[in-house]
Order: sequence, then structure tokens, then C-alpha cells
Amino acid sequence: MKLDLNAYFTRIGYVGAHEPTYSVLSSLHELHPSAIPFENLDPLLGRTVHIDLASIEAKLVRGRRGGYCYEHNSLFCQALAALGFNTTPLAARVILRWQEGQPRPALTHRLTLVELPEGVFIADVGFGGQSPTSPLKLEHGLEQSTSHGTYRILQSEEIHELQWNSEGTWSGLYRFTLEPQGPVDFAMSNWFTSAHPSSHFRHNLLASKVEGDARLNLLNTRLTMRRSVKSEERTVSTPEDLDRVLREQFGIDPPEPINALWERIPKT
Repeated sequence: MKLDLNAYFTRIGYVGAHEPTYSVLSSLHELHPSAIPFENLDPLLGRTVHIDLASIEAKLVRGRRGGYCYEHNSLFCQALAALGFNTTPLAARVILRWQEGQPRPALTHRLTLVELPEGVFIADVGFGGQSPTSPLKLEHGLEQSTSHGTYRILQSEEIHELQWNSEGTWSGLYRFTLEPQGPVDFAMSNWFTSAHPSSHFRHNLLASKVEGDARLNLLNTRLTMRRSVKSEERTVSTPEDLDRVLREQFGIDPPEPINALWERIPKT
């Protein structure tokens, strides 16, 4: 099956060249997280997350849904490949909440390496509230400003670490190597992320979307709108309120009655 590229372009609002250039990559990378939300409703509800192209296209392109990294970055990689980009799927260990001394995190994140005449770049439209909204050049220590934050990639031998600057402090997001990953690798890690009892996605509601110069993030009942260093926050107080937030602010149609979702999320 081939991706319906025109349907994808319509979904993200892209009108432009169909060439494997940095300009096209940058435009797609900015539009994707503004149109297709990051969300984990399926794992939270105990539903299977299918990561074949037909399922991803039906959910993220033709449906009013979003997904997480295995869906977003698979879709984005397919679109880039269809345009003739030289891409390599990669996997990463998320270290955002990891502390030294704890067991090393598993490879539970998907991203994409893109090779262009201008250099080698990382494309990642599926890291939720900290997703870069521009491709990032794979150059050690280079501080790269995007519309929604500043990032850098550090390298120690074969390991690269993506960091972002939050209120003046650099924080690690994930670590990766340049070893190519295949469907069997993502099938295993997708199962763990979506179905293992210890997975963060099984116990918390997460949704995020870029809106103009702001990021809109939902963690259980905490809704945050962040612009630069300024943020506004409120509590989602009822199932009906949650339904409105998902539908009107994130563009998500819940796959099950809202009460089923409300019952699953922590209320603290």
C-alpha cells in the first residue's frame, strides 16, 4: 500500500512543491504538529494500536484522531519517502524523566534521519509537548531555535542526545544512535508502549498540539497553553468539559463514550 500523499497534504494544510528539499521538509515539519494532535487515547482505553500504514492513514489522515510516535513518525517518514527524501527510521531511549542510577530506558521512541545536501537532520513530529517543530541538524552542540523552543544535539561516541532549553535550563529528552530500525523493531516497542502494564501511556491521558506560536498540552485534567515562557493553566473538571476540550481544542473525536475515558484518568 502507498500513502495517499494528497490526502495527507490536505490534512496538514500543505500547498507547495513536491521535491526533496530542505524547504519542503521544514514546511511539512511545521504544519504536521499543528494539524494532527499527539494523543494516547487508545492505550489508555486498552485498545490495540495498529501501526501498519492503512491503520495509521485511516486514523490520523482520514479520521479526527491523533496518535503517538509510532503513528506520527511512521506517517511522516512515509510522506518524506514518497517525495524522494533519503530517510532512515531510528529509535531512541526517552530520558526526560529518567535519573542516573536507574535502569536504562528501553527503545520506546521512533524518529527519522533525513539526509540532504545541506546536511543530516533529525525529523520528529511525535514527541508530544516537547516535539521540535523544525528539523534539527545533526551537529554536536549547535543551538537551534524553532518556533516553539530551542534545541541542541550532543554526541558522545556513537550516542546522540537531544536536549531542549526550558526556562534557561537544558534538559535531555532522548538518546539515540544511527542504527537503522525495521518493522519488527517497531512492532515490539509499540506493543510494549501501548500494552505493557508499566507503560506511562496506559495510566495517563496525554494530548498536545501546536496552535500558532503556542503549545497546547493536556495531562489528565491539567490543560496548559504555553507561549514562550508564559503559560496559562486550568483544570478540566467534568466529563463534558473533557469532551469539549478534546473535540474543540485538539480536534479529537474520542473513540468511546467520554465517561469511559473520564473513569480512566487520575483526577489529581
